[in-house]
Amino acid sequence: MADLPTHTIVFEILTRLPAKDVGRSKSVCKQWYALLSTQDFVRIHCSRSVVSSNQRVLLIDDLTCSVRPIISNNNDYGPSSIVTFPFHHQNNDVSIRSHLNGLLCVCLNHTYELLLWNPTTTAFKRLSTPDSHGFYINNLDAIGLYVDADDDYKVLHIKRRSGVLGVYVYSREVDSWRNIPFITRQEYLSPHFNWSAGTFCGGTLYFTVCECWIGGTNVVICFDVNSEQFKEISFPPVPSNGMVQGVLVNVKNVLHMFASTGMFEMTIDLWTLQGDYWIKVLSCPPIPPISLSLWCDITHYVTNGNWFVMTKLGKLFTIEMDIKPFECFYPVSWFRGFKGAVFVQTIVSPSI
Repeated sequence: MADLPTHTIVFEILTRLPAKDVGRSKSVCKQWYALLSTQDFVRIHCSRSVVSSNQRVLLIDDLTCSVRPIISNNNDYGPSSIVTFPFHHQNNDVSIRSHLNGLLCVCLNHTYELLLWNPTTTAFKRLSTPDSHGFYINNLDAIGLYVDADDDYKVLHIKRRSGVLGVYVYSREVDSWRNIPFITRQEYLSPHFNWSAGTFCGGTLYFTVCECWIGGTNVVICFDVNSEQFKEISFPPVPSNGMVQGVLVNVKNVLHMFASTGMFEMTIDLWTLQGDYWIKVLSCPPIPPISLSLWCDITHYVTNGNWFVMTKLGKLFTIEMDIKPFECFYPVSWFRGFKGAVFVQTIVSPSI
């Protein structure tokens, strides 16, 4: 240690500080401010922040927005703290469309505007432009947040308007939108298909695309973030004699899907993607009948060898998983009707 340069020692120590302590450390001196503002520091600090102690749950209701820690020893939420939105809104009409590395891509439902927001640092960036980019329509559009090989944070926005599909990419680096081609089946343009939020895993954004009736078509659309090419892969082979819903989660850079199906009773299977094929990990017992509103509101967590199935009213059940423990919670991107997210506290900025 005595042979290491002082700069290296300071860098190693500071990259292990909690995000809010890094923010306070910027005021120590000009040298520290410059060091803590570099992209290398932000990237390494972010990679070291993905631990349970840095995770928080953000929940939005009609009156408040609150952040809660996750208590790892009982897999529950800790005491809440109220968060004030740093941007104008109306009655908490804010929905979370995607989240990655401490950044949330949110929509202001009264104006349809998209924003990038870091709730830890409170910094935000409006993505809407005068030429109609960055406006989100619920039930028609899909959003995915990702990082490319050049460490540029980007937003993929899939827009369906009157039978016309447009695909646009926002780059944080250049602060602008551009159009890219989308080559796949035209029927996915139909509003009869429901697109999930994008889940980023291993250099690819994944979307579930499910037809909104019993026995309909269900597929997964993959977007390679570096080549910007789309392809289609099959859905896990789940029964199609009921309603089908697939929700995705990145667990240690391996894509998993919670595939639920049923009508009067619901079953949920956990699948993992190997190449372009799905392998079943385990199945849960059938769930007794629950209301459709709760069925569409289910959230899943996997952590410490357990799989939790939850709704806004609380935990439905817990399944023990025969896999090694994880260091932190891994929630699906679809979270309680887009009114919440599990995020990691980082210093990643929504703008350069």
